[in-house]
Amino acid sequence: MFELYTALTIGLVGSLHCIGMCGPIAVALPLGHRSWFDRITGGLLYNIGRSITYGVLGALFGLLGKGIQMAGIQQWVSIAMGVTMIFSVLFPFLFRGKMNLEHLTAGYASSLISRFRELFGKKSKSNLLLIGLLNGLLPCGLVYVAVAGAINTNDVLMGILFMIVFGLGTIPVMLSISLVGNLISGGLRQKLSRVVPVFIVILGIIFILRGLSLGIPYISPKTKMLNPNKEMKVKGACCSPSNTMTKDTLIFKQD
Repeated sequence: MFELYTALTIGLVGSLHCIGMCGPIAVALPLGHRSWFDRITGGLLYNIGRSITYGVLGALFGLLGKGIQMAGIQQWVSIAMGVTMIFSVLFPFLFRGKMNLEHLTAGYASSLISRFRELFGKKSKSNLLLIGLLNGLLPCGLVYVAVAGAINTNDVLMGILFMIVFGLGTIPVMLSISLVGNLISGGLRQKLSRVVPVFIVILGIIFILRGLSLGIPYISPKTKMLNPNKEMKVKGACCSPSNTMTKDTLIFKQD
């Protein structure tokens, strides 16, 4: 359950980042001059679409986390993800004007945005759901943070739940933007978005602590690594009543 609380927190706090990044898309949704009920329903369909895409990503990366766990390197991966989170916040300050990581995904993002333009001209509820599904595929630093959490669950089902809960956590802010987004000034959006980098650094530190397995409840619990190689010693061809069996070792003895 701690993972789901973490996912919800990432969604709630991280959605302040969405005001500046995905906010323009939410404001531009083809809700038209419909009734408030229809506008709220349309906004929810859009956000549910995002959450569905996040759930699919959670399945993929939860499976990856399971493989990492079976390989016995999940602690190192957790530390690496924590360092990456912190570096992602520091990178723009350390290399300002020298490097821009957004260029790496510019072509992919532009192809999705061109698809958005086609969909924005059609006013239907199914269309709003489709816009949400595609929006979930847009390059986004906050989604990358959530994906790291899904990997850290080391389970497919928990990875799905983690990403869906994360998506649901973003709905209050994203739905508000769809309905009254034009009333939020650019200055307020910028101030709110400043909270997110601090939050990501805190999450990065938590990921590192979890990898270090310091025995701190919830934050850095002791991790029992999975050892796929069970020791087996066989002496002779048959076994006797004095055979001993433990959880990790199976020993056959012959009188």
